[in-house]
Formats: sequence, structure tokens, C-alpha cells
Amino acid sequence: MEQTKRPLILIAVMLAMFVSAVEATIVSTAMPSIAADLGGFSKYSWVFSAYLLMSTVTVLLYGKLADLVGRKIIFAFGMLLFLIGSGLCGLADSMEQLIAFRFIQGAGAGAIMPIASTIVGDIYSPEERAKIQGYLSSVWGISAIAGPAIGGVLVATIGWQYVFWVNLPLGILSLLGILIYLKEPMRMERAKVDYRGALFLTIALSSILYLLIEGGVSFSWLSAPSYLLAIIGAVFMFWFIKAERASDDPMMPFEIWQNRAILYANLVSLATGIILIGISSYLPAYVTGVMEQPAAIAGFTLTTMSIGWPIASVLSGRLLISIGYFRTSLMGGSFLLIGTALFVTMQPGFGPLWAGMSSFFVGVGMGLTSTAFIVSIQSAVSYDKRGAATASNMFMRNLGSTIGVALLGSILNSSLLNRLDDSSNLSLESVNSILSIDSRLQLPEADKLVLQEALAFGLRNVYSIAFICALISFLLIFGLRGLRGVKPDVK
Repeated sequence: MEQTKRPLILIAVMLAMFVSAVEATIVSTAMPSIAADLGGFSKYSWVFSAYLLMSTVTVLLYGKLADLVGRKIIFAFGMLLFLIGSGLCGLADSMEQLIAFRFIQGAGAGAIMPIASTIVGDIYSPEERAKIQGYLSSVWGISAIAGPAIGGVLVATIGWQYVFWVNLPLGILSLLGILIYLKEPMRMERAKVDYRGALFLTIALSSILYLLIEGGVSFSWLSAPSYLLAIIGAVFMFWFIKAERASDDPMMPFEIWQNRAILYANLVSLATGIILIGISSYLPAYVTGVMEQPAAIAGFTLTTMSIGWPIASVLSGRLLISIGYFRTSLMGGSFLLIGTALFVTMQPGFGPLWAGMSSFFVGVGMGLTSTAFIVSIQSAVSYDKRGAATASNMFMRNLGSTIGVALLGSILNSSLLNRLDDSSNLSLESVNSILSIDSRLQLPEADKLVLQEALAFGLRNVYSIAFICALISFLLIFGLRGLRGVKPDVK
């Protein structure tokens, strides 16, 4: 790789990561406004689940294809699909249409982050990688400041549709940069796509996802639909694992999991994925609906997480070299525990500053752990497995977020239903009315208080699950003990 081209490729990669980061912060910030406009609060979780399901299923496929046919062509395909989905999301005029278009957007998103990270692993040495990965994560800080601010302005002025369309120009610039400047070695292998494994995984996760979201809401947990969905999910997950072990070119090469750095990093990422989606998806609803703050303030509380993340990532890159993977990751796990504990103890009267402080601590924990995991994983495998290994970590975090948004959404909806049972004139859809200032003003004071108390109770249960996941993450990190620093590259 020519040294003069590396900065240009790095800029394109950073733009891709910025698009991904902005999508997360803006959509979360805008969701209360979207729900108030399109209705369907009971489908709130599906807007995130649809995106996460497809990105989770496809990330392994893209990672394997990137190893077989090259990073550039797979990145280009994924980015184009993501941009098409983004454009369509802005045209949705119902919650059902938005969910359908989020499936398309998520199918492309599965390629962006893992392949962007893999490209960095290809063009920089292990020692450079530790620093560059930290700098890359600073993109989250820029997106944190720009994303919620731009999102708040767009929602308040020209409409929430533009929170999706803002991706288009930046995504195109990133795509052009990779296509023009990235030069890859010729691939002599013929790509073998594991379509059977992808199909089994899609059916398994879709069944589990539907069960977690609708269980206890559309049908009872102890009912025929619940049992049927659980059986389908378990059977197809078993077939997926069996198919991957039998395949010559599996999209999930299980042998890489025998490496301790990969095994424990991925298990922790599964738990932190649940934490991340629990905070980013539902915090704006708490700040907007319970604390009665505008969208811009709700965005600020997420901004602090995205500021803490890059600051900690830059620090993590240096700590990896000086104190090693284990201590760096353990420090990150401690911050996750503190942040989630603050969320559990949060009260409506504490105000958005408490929410922002809690979010900041979670961001610091995510920054320290995620950077350490990516660098350690990429240092543990050879070039021809780096795409799949990187994708496996992204897959586990996405899987955690996919399961998390479904499970936490079900817990929230069930909690709301239990609290609203005594209020004959209020239903789950009534929650839409406290998510915007105009609709809140039209509510009787008694109804507003009941809805706010119910939402606060439900979200406290969500944050309690996030705290349990943080505790599990902290304990799992002890499996990384003995990994002391950046290893020599494996060729």
C-alpha cells in the first residue's frame, strides 16, 4: 500500500463510520417525533429491530466475502444498499413502511463498520493499529455533536425524514474514496457463498426476535405461538451451527473462537450490545416523555455517551501498549457498571444532566472495551481470516443489540400494560401522546401523570437489565487475563 494513499483511504473509512454513527444517534433522537407523527408506539422496537436483524445476519456474510473477493467490492455493495434504504426510509408514511425500509437499510449496514475496520487492519501495522483505531473512534465524538444537533433542528423545522437523507451525500463521498484509492491484491480463489447458513441464521433470529418483541403483548408467553416460535428458533439455530461446522467456507469459522482473545471479547461484546441498544433506543423517550424535554435536549443526553466513547477510545489505544488488553478492558467494564447503575437510580426529577452523566460513563466503558477488542482480535489472526474475525465481533455486538432491543422492548411494553390495566381509558398507544409537546398539552393532567409514571417504571426495568449485562461483562473480562499488549502481526 502506497504511504501517500493511506491518509485518503483513512478519510473515506472515517466518513463511512461517521455515516454509521450519525444514523444511530439521529434516528434514536428522532424516534419520539416519528412515533408521534406515524403512530404505533407498540411497533417502536421494530424500527430498531428490523435494522439490527438484517445487519446482524449479513455482517458475517460480508466479512467472509470480504476475505474471499476483496474489501472494496463488498464495501461498495453494502454502502449502496444502505443509501438506498436511507432514501426510502425518508419516504415512509406509515410505521409499517418505515420498518420495511429499515430492513433494506440494515442489509447494507452490515458491511460498513466491519469492512471499514478490516481495511484499517490491512493498511496499518499492529503498533499503528492501536493508535489509529483510537483515532477512528473519535469520529463518534464528531457525530455525537453534529448528529443530535442536526437531528433536533431537522425534526423541529423541515421534518424527521431528513434524518435519513443526511446519510446520502456523506455515504457517496466515502464510497468514491474507497473505490478510487484502495488497491487490493488479486484474488485467485473462487467465492463460495454460504447461502444455507445465512438462511438458517435469518430464520432462527427472526423467530426469536418476533417471540421476544410480541411475547406478553400480542400473545401470552405460555401459549402455542410462543412455543412454536421458540422451537423454530432453536431448531434453525442448531441447523445453522451444524451447517457452519460442515461447510468448507463457513461465514462463521468456529475455529477462530478457540483463540481466547476472540472468545471472551465476543462474549463481552454480546452483553455490551444489549447495554448499548437499551440506552440509545429508549433514553430519548424517557427524556422527552417523562422529563418533558425537547428533542434537542434528548439528543444531548445521547451526545454525552458518544463524546465519552471516542475520548476513551483514544486513551484505550495507548493503554493497550502500556498496560495490556486485560487491564484496559477491566477499566472499561468498571465504567459500564457505574453508568448503568446511575441509570437504574435515575428519577424524573433528577433532570437531563443526570441522564447525560450516566450516558457519558457508559460511553467511556464502550470506548475502552471496543477498541481493545478490535485490536486484539485483528492481531490474533492472519490476513485471510481478519475480515471474518472482525465481523465475528461485530456480529456478536449486533446480536446482543438485536436480542436486546427485542427483549427490552417486550419488557417495556409488558410493564406499561401492567401499569395501565387500571386505567380503562388508556392503552399502550396512549404513550404516543406524551412524546411531543403539542399532544402532551391536550392530555388531561391526571392521564399525563399516569402515562409518565408508567413509562418511567417500564424504563427502570429496562435499565435494570442493562445493569445485569454490565455485571456479566465485567466478570467475563477476567477471561482476558494474561493478554498483555499488542502482539506481532500474524502473516
